[in-house]
Order: sequence, then C-alpha cells, then structure tokens
Amino acid sequence: MKRSLVIFPQLPMRKYAIVGAGKVGSVLGRILLDGGGTITCVVSRTKGSAQRAGKFLRCKNVSTSLDSIPPTTDLVLVATPHGAVEGVAESLASLGLLKFKRLAVCHASGMLTAEALEPLRQRGATVFSFHPLQTFPRDFAPRDILESARGIYYGVDGSMQALRVARLLARKLNGKVVEIKPEMRAFYHAACVLASNHITTVLSILEQMVNVFQPGQKKFYPIFKPIILATLHNIELTSPAKALSGPIARGGTETVASHFDAIRSYAPQLLPYFGLLSTETVKLAATKGSITESQEHALLDLITTHMNTNLHTQEIH
Repeated sequence: MKRSLVIFPQLPMRKYAIVGAGKVGSVLGRILLDGGGTITCVVSRTKGSAQRAGKFLRCKNVSTSLDSIPPTTDLVLVATPHGAVEGVAESLASLGLLKFKRLAVCHASGMLTAEALEPLRQRGATVFSFHPLQTFPRDFAPRDILESARGIYYGVDGSMQALRVARLLARKLNGKVVEIKPEMRAFYHAACVLASNHITTVLSILEQMVNVFQPGQKKFYPIFKPIILATLHNIELTSPAKALSGPIARGGTETVASHFDAIRSYAPQLLPYFGLLSTETVKLAATKGSITESQEHALLDLITTHMNTNLHTQEIH
C-alpha cells in the first residue's frame, strides 16, 4: 500500500513585518529587503527606535502598536528580547484583521521554542522558532553587522509545515537551518554562548596576558591574528583534535609546568582558567592519540598539583 504524501499549502513569502527594532530585526529585515522582499511594518517599544529601523528598512509604516501590521503581511518576525515574546504572541493573536491561516510568525529567541507562539498557532498561523546563529553586538550599528549575517544558520523548531516555511525563510536570507529538538533548546543555546561569548572571554584573557609582557600594548589582536586564523582554518579543514598542536599535544610536562609557574608569578588570577582549559586540552590530546596514557596521567597530575597549590596559597592569604 502506497503511503500518501501530505501536501501543505504554499505560504507566500514576500511581505514581512518586523516586531522589535533592535539589531536582529533590523539586520534580518534588511537582508530580506535586499532579496526583493517588502517590509510592511516595523513595530518597536519606542517611536524613535521604530523610526530608525524603518529608515534602515525603507519602511514608512513604523509604530509602537501591533495594530499597524497590515493584513497583507505574509510573515511576522518577532525579534524582541525573549522575555517579551510570549506577550507579543498573545497580543498578535488578539488582533482581528490579520489573516492567520495564511500568516507565518516566527521568533528569533535562542532559548524559546515554537511553543512560545502557541496563541498564534491556535488562531491558525504557522509558527516556528528561528534563531540566527550569529552575534549581534549592541555596540555595532546594523549596517556594520549586515554582511556577517548573510549565509548563516538558524536554529529552528516547529511542526512539519512550519519547518518547511522556516527553510524557505532561511533561503530568502541566503542561509540554512539546523533543527533543534525542543527539549534541547537550552543546551543548544549554551553551545551558541560558548561559540561566541566564551571565545570573546578567551581573547580578553589573552589581552590581559599580552599586557603583562608588553605593557601598554593597546592592539594585541594583530600580534596573534595569524595563529588564531590558522588554527580556525586547520579546524575547518579537519577537526579540533587533528588541529591540536603545542606542548600538551606532545606530552611536554616540563613546558607545561613552566607555564603554570610563570602564570602564578605574573598573573595568578588566571590560574583557574588556565588549569581548567589545560585539563580539557589533555583530554583532547588523548582523544587525538598524540600522547600515551602515562603522559596523560602525568599531565593531569601536574595540573591538579598546581591547582591545589594555588588553592592552598589563597587559603593562607
């Protein structure tokens, strides 16, 4: 017996309303605009932010009220802070003029699932989460972020029909989707934090170390840019394990011990970070197979000894 295919009606995808006039809404809206779409409305908490985003998105219909969204809109992108998403969904669902059965609504929160838009689903709208896997720093203007947001991945979840619409929206943005199980949403978001925020923190620690051996050095990044970019390139070509090099990957206990001694002398506040990351590097080297089991144990014992010595020193002081 042949299994029949369920054919969902094709939703149009040409007219977009943006709710939330921050960096995410402005940047994604502009990419949609550049791709031939039309921004039908920009809604924001304040008139000023709505006007700024409207100018960037060439949209004159700017407002602080969801009532301003035209019924001809095909998709509403909710790009507010995640704490406001559910309230926006409830307010949208209460509007009388929107044609919900031909409307798609998505939110850009990394933490929330499609369930946050449940009131809209109940009205007949196609709803899904659509989190851009990219960084949108507050200190950067939307125009400065625009190019880095093209061709990225979006973390999505929703029904089968909703995922089809999510893929279509991603294509309009020159991007792709990665499906996230709803129960894994927070874990996925933690991975995003590691990929961006934690790397930023690592480079901040590097900046601190450079300022120790090069006092007054204001631009540390150009010095380390070649090794950073080469490492990322090697990981892209192979894997983190295969790209790993350095003293731990060689089982160099004497060198590693010298590193801990130097950090204790010149930047003792960095020892907890250095110890934890060194431990994970030892595990990675073991996975890589570049160190023996005895070298692995020797390195871990060395790190533990230095970390315990540091804790003991702090307790004395």
